[in-house]
Amino acid sequence: MASQVILDSQLSLVFDMGMDEEGKVILKRKNYNNVKTTATPDELLQVAQALASLQTETLSAIERNDSNQINP
Repeated sequence: MASQVILDSQLSLVFDMGMDEEGKVILKRKNYNNVKTTATPDELLQVAQALASLQTETLSAIERNDSNQINP
């Protein structure tokens, strides 16, 4: 049976920057690398909310991007 190991984790905050002249939503991502692979969703939410409070834009989404290694 294969197993999976998380190698690296990244936190992405997606901000709503308004609309362009064609009416499309403009989104901007701010990425934070070297996130602890053992961080829980609740911990990441707290960090994301703290970081978003320092921004002028509106937080639209919070994403976690993990890099994994699959072992046979």
